[in-house]
Amino acid sequence: MLMRTDPFREFDRLAEQFFGTSTRPAVMRMDAYRDGEWFYINFDLPGVDPDSIDLTVERNVLTVRAERRQPQVKDAEQVIAERPMGTFSRELFLGESLDTDKLEASYDSGVLNLRIPVAEHAKPRRISVTANTGRRAINA
Repeated sequence: MLMRTDPFREFDRLAEQFFGTSTRPAVMRMDAYRDGEWFYINFDLPGVDPDSIDLTVERNVLTVRAERRQPQVKDAEQVIAERPMGTFSRELFLGESLDTDKLEASYDSGVLNLRIPVAEHAKPRRISVTANTGRRAINA
């Protein structure tokens, strides 16, 4: 049997202010890195139905929304509800150096994976230097 009272409830309330609650979930965690000519972003979204994920790009703002719903169990008494439920949302400002028209997205094992190519104009390029062998006379 599970204990219904918790002597550490005040610590939980403090943590909820920083990490979210079931009605106001905390921000979704993410990692981002660049590998060569690609930029990768991974969002942790465990337990989220892939059909509830909404991904939009407007100008250089990437918006990710996802919803985790409380499973409905008929005639069951809820004893503990600690997992955050509801709608999660996060906005990222992407630089001009990314080609958002070619953004790729996949969802696997509770992780939303984004892959964005670096724009051609932002890629490093070699500039050739020409030698000027002619000398100019300076009139004094």
